[in-house]
Amino acid sequence: MYDAIIVGARCAGSPTAMLLARKGYRVLLVDKATFPSDVINGYYVQQHGNARLKRWGLLDRLHASNCPPIRQFTFDFGTFALTGAPPPVGDVTEAYAPRRTVLDKILVDAAVAAGVELRESFTVQELMWDGERVAGIRGHARGGAPVTEQARIVIGADGIHSIVARAVQALPYNTKPALTCWYYTHWSGVSAAGIGVYLRERRVLIAGPTHDGLLVVLAGCPHQEFHEFRADIEGNYFRSLDLAPELAARVRSGKREERFAGTAETANFFRKPYGSGWALVGDAGYHKDPATAQGISDSFRDAELLTEAIDAGFSERQPLADALAEYECQRNAAVLPMYEFTCQLANLAEPPSPEMQQLLAALSGNQTETNRFLGTWAGTVPVPEFFAPENVQRILNTK
Repeated sequence: MYDAIIVGARCAGSPTAMLLARKGYRVLLVDKATFPSDVINGYYVQQHGNARLKRWGLLDRLHASNCPPIRQFTFDFGTFALTGAPPPVGDVTEAYAPRRTVLDKILVDAAVAAGVELRESFTVQELMWDGERVAGIRGHARGGAPVTEQARIVIGADGIHSIVARAVQALPYNTKPALTCWYYTHWSGVSAAGIGVYLRERRVLIAGPTHDGLLVVLAGCPHQEFHEFRADIEGNYFRSLDLAPELAARVRSGKREERFAGTAETANFFRKPYGSGWALVGDAGYHKDPATAQGISDSFRDAELLTEAIDAGFSERQPLADALAEYECQRNAAVLPMYEFTCQLANLAEPPSPEMQQLLAALSGNQTETNRFLGTWAGTVPVPEFFAPENVQRILNTK
């Protein structure tokens, strides 16, 4: 009998398992993958995510993996660009774009070191029930016989298509249509000064340094154009890059090292993240467009929130249902402004409003406010604070 079984061992599952184990709980962590392994997904960790890695004692391991720190940010709007550095989180100034083969392995190893039992190549077939309460899982290792394991709580950390969320019929809310789709690949021999985000008509390009001296370059377009883009991936990728000639020239001077990878899995939703004997964390419980690159850092935050809620319930400091309800409220309060901001930014089918264009123009030449604007994207400056009418007017008046 485990205290917790966690389904999914990547950026939400492994930290949750690690944190629960560090509090003395018996945890089983299962995943259909083996580690290290890649996944078609983003891999950008904002400063607030790295601040948590530092608190957990893992940031030095990421730094030691020779992933270059990112401290310079550029938003290029075509006619002008805003370059600066978002405000830090404590003394953490850097972001990272680590390959998932590296980051996920660091997280899995930390969970195991904390005492978590890890089962790789394990497929969950169904949840087990005791009346109306989830009581465990039934599944099998690759080529193995079915086994049943019981736990006080089963946690779904298995992404937007979570088997746990599906089995418990977790209620979705505040949903929005998918807005973007993306293709990306990795290039060697291409220089980069930090991360660049290039916003163009119906396109967004993102370029940033990752492991092994490579530059990851992503091209995003409106979701409804996915099938058209996929019909000629390389051609459409380069036509998108050509909207930013300087970036296109740098990329063409390098060498493509891997095949193109793409996704249209950019749904925007919240799910009720708890019930009798179960909880959801990470993308399984909340997902938004990758335009603001918040997913991994959000998963780290929610791993902490969920761990504290479970500990409060299991230690009887608070009824578990009340603690999990508080977890949902804390999660939603933390992410809702960024959720709305992300969906606005990701709406590539519509140009920025005249008011937004006026604000962006006013930021040019104002380094302090440019840094704070970049902080809204990085998650180090609260979106409501920066875009408050009085703050916007103050910026416009100083132009």
